[in-house]
Amino acid sequence: MSPSGGVLSVIDDGGLRADVDRIAAAVGTRVVHASEPSSHKVWRAASAVVLDAAAVGRCAHLGMPRRDRVHLVHRTDLTPDQWRDSIALGVRRVLRFPDQETELAAEFSDAGESTRGARRGPTVAVLGGRGGAGASVFAAALAMTAGDALLVDLDSWGGGLDLVVGGESASGLRWPDLTLQGGRVSYTALREALPTRGGVTVLSSGRAAHDIDAGAAASVLDAGSRGGVTVVCDLPRRASPVAEVALSAADLVVLVTCADVRSCAAAAAVGAWLVSVNPNVGLVVRGPSPGGLSAADVGQITGLPLVASMRPQPQLANVLEHGGLTLRRRSPLTTAARRVHDVLRGHETAGAVGVGA
Repeated sequence: MSPSGGVLSVIDDGGLRADVDRIAAAVGTRVVHASEPSSHKVWRAASAVVLDAAAVGRCAHLGMPRRDRVHLVHRTDLTPDQWRDSIALGVRRVLRFPDQETELAAEFSDAGESTRGARRGPTVAVLGGRGGAGASVFAAALAMTAGDALLVDLDSWGGGLDLVVGGESASGLRWPDLTLQGGRVSYTALREALPTRGGVTVLSSGRAAHDIDAGAAASVLDAGSRGGVTVVCDLPRRASPVAEVALSAADLVVLVTCADVRSCAAAAAVGAWLVSVNPNVGLVVRGPSPGGLSAADVGQITGLPLVASMRPQPQLANVLEHGGLTLRRRSPLTTAARRVHDVLRGHETAGAVGVGA
């Protein structure tokens, strides 16, 4: 039986298999169970794939390609090998049962929408290994090179991403102006209410420090994704409900770090937290290195796959002070951002060669 249009379930645990069947029935999704995918074609044809910890290793060893909507369900902690196999497969969500059953139901529902022609846009979460790493600037560069993007500022103490893109005087709402209480939001209405700069819709924190509601953040990210645009989130470097929401929603988490010893130590600590929430974490290393560390050295020290490295952006500080970020076609920021988009689209897997340290 082909899973085309339905969910492919590769689960050894009988109890988890029964739970998946129950959840799928509740949202009207068809599930096909198999001991392993019979081919790459079958793997790709499913609207979603759900695995347990025992099956994730088999699928990784079979060389199943990275794809959207791969979820891992479990009841006990995963081993390091299982985490590595999850990263290799591009597992999007790691869900502990029974606490996160409702999240799997939402994923099944979205997968059903995708088979009916609704295209969801990807979500990227960006944060720095330490302060001053340049994560906010890189998040803006990712949005500006995406074509059609929603740039979401989730660092309420960062001064406002509208300053980074030069949109501080643009009319439109900022986080303090929104009164969302969760639930679904129309992206068309959201885009019309927010300022736009250079084709990028920006939801900035503004200049007043305040808490961002996690439910409102989830609604905004979901609206952008359902609207078919690339959603780029700039996250604070601390665990919080709003950070957990963005990390859980992200198809890829980008950790930006400098190439020095202290940055490596900080990035290793932040990376361990990120991987515990979302296994799809990639490293972007920003040069120069005062001590001669290569981007590959930084990846080895932090234990994270290298997505891109980049040399310094000429005159960046001056550009940010006078009108906001602008990008040239072959600039270091543009090249590194496009590398991340390649990984996000599945053209390449994490572990790619950098773009010049």
